[in-house]
Amino acid sequence: MIPQCILVLYHKICFIAKLISIQYNQRMTTPEIIKHLKKNSSPKDRAGMARFGIDTKYALGVKIPVLRALAKKIGKNHKLAQNLWKTKIHEARILASMIDEPEKVTESQMEQWVKCFNSWDICDQTCMNLFDKTKYAWGKTAEWPKRKEEFVKRAGFALMASLAFHNKKTGDSEFIKFFPIIKKYSDDDRNFVKKSVNWALRQTGKRNKNLKKYALKTAEEILKNRHKSAQWIAKDAIRELKK
Repeated sequence: MIPQCILVLYHKICFIAKLISIQYNQRMTTPEIIKHLKKNSSPKDRAGMARFGIDTKYALGVKIPVLRALAKKIGKNHKLAQNLWKTKIHEARILASMIDEPEKVTESQMEQWVKCFNSWDICDQTCMNLFDKTKYAWGKTAEWPKRKEEFVKRAGFALMASLAFHNKKTGDSEFIKFFPIIKKYSDDDRNFVKKSVNWALRQTGKRNKNLKKYALKTAEEILKNRHKSAQWIAKDAIRELKK
């Protein structure tokens, strides 16, 4: 039987080793991280990204689970996130959204990043991982849908969906404000916009029974618009919300 003092010492050593490991990983430099990403990249995965409509111009072909594992090792680091974003590398930017510190994100940063969105996955990941946790998130749900740029507009609706999913404390009144905006822009034909409008409508409606009622009412109103995208958005939302 192992003496108690030996067990205590063993656990202390493990704890210290873990702390050293965390500190080491937090000191990883941008070049070291890019080297790690390239090592875990795959031409096959890169090709798969293209098939799903992802812009692969600056992509390496690294899977999201790999990025999440790396983000966990690195920990939160605002400055490192800024440096990773500047590389323009697709996966480095998604990783940046995972490790950035929401309380340190400025409105100016959000505007700079959203203008760089060139793919639906960077848009959605950044909104879900980071933007929806900032103090500017609610304002951007009203502001960005008005913009003409495809992925800026998408970001507005992705934020709605992210807030509806992640934000557990806000009352229904704030989410009800989403529905007139969703209805107004339901006739946008662009694929990545209409899918985000649909996502915002469905996700907000899934939040609770009261919001589901509002979502279904909004979908029925959208159905009156004979526009092709509006019809798809409404019918798909009604089908899922009535399951």
